[in-house]
Amino acid sequence: MNTTLCGIDISKDWLDAHIEPMGAANRFANDAAGIADLAAWCQNHDVELVIMEASGGYERLAFLLLWEMGQPCGMATARSVRYFAEAMGFLEKTDRIDAAVIARYGAVKRLKPTPPPSAAQQRLKALVARLSQVGGDLTIQKQRKSTADAETIASLDEVIALLARQSRRLEGEIATLIHDDPLWACLDRAFRSLKGVASRTVARLMAQLPEIGILSNKAIAKLAGLAPIANDSGKRSGRRPVRGGRAGPRGVLFLVASIVAKYDPHLAAFKQRLQTAGKEKMVIRIALARKLLVILNAKARDARNEFANAT
Repeated sequence: MNTTLCGIDISKDWLDAHIEPMGAANRFANDAAGIADLAAWCQNHDVELVIMEASGGYERLAFLLLWEMGQPCGMATARSVRYFAEAMGFLEKTDRIDAAVIARYGAVKRLKPTPPPSAAQQRLKALVARLSQVGGDLTIQKQRKSTADAETIASLDEVIALLARQSRRLEGEIATLIHDDPLWACLDRAFRSLKGVASRTVARLMAQLPEIGILSNKAIAKLAGLAPIANDSGKRSGRRPVRGGRAGPRGVLFLVASIVAKYDPHLAAFKQRLQTAGKEKMVIRIALARKLLVILNAKARDARNEFANAT
């Protein structure tokens, strides 16, 4: 168990730090110089693990630089930390209090270091995120054409053409990145052996769910927010909803599962059984997405084993 932890509350400009159990606190600028001072401060206090929350990307620089400076870091879920704070009686919310709560949460949960992603993984995630943004912008611009006059349509066509070029370029860079990595290329072939699973789906899963093929089926389903959560008490057996998890992969699986079910006989039969049993449409949608994820997880596991044995 880590005995000395540093909780970091992160904002755009500042890093508020609290060391548990000694109670030392400090504030640093959220830039390279401030992070270097934070690393030195942690080293002087023999900090074994720094704990921080995801803060809309503001945590990325500190997380990566601290690891480069030899300071292990771990990530905590913001919602869990907030619930923990309320359970511990911390109704107030300031940056300094939040840093202390994060440190205590890390100690109670015995959080482990979260290794930083490789440079290739970071680039893939960034490219996939940008492709998603461009795709969303393309959809919006095309929708605007339905109620626009001729002059506006001409302007929209220029924007659409630019976005289409960017989309093709991003798709090409993503394809090259996956092709150049032997393991990713192996996973790509395994995923696309299922008819209906396209290159964009593969890229999204590999960027946003890199644990696929490593975790168990139950663990990967929970990570994607597709595992039913028990809701029982005494003699009552409540509905088991799905919640939490990563919204990006879950959204992709919702869309792709219905497409794959048109071609895959096992998934089609599974869908038919649920419909015959009178299950609600949303229940069927979730079950199909979870079933597809389990299939993809098994394929990824086999691909990883095949790659490991070949090297």
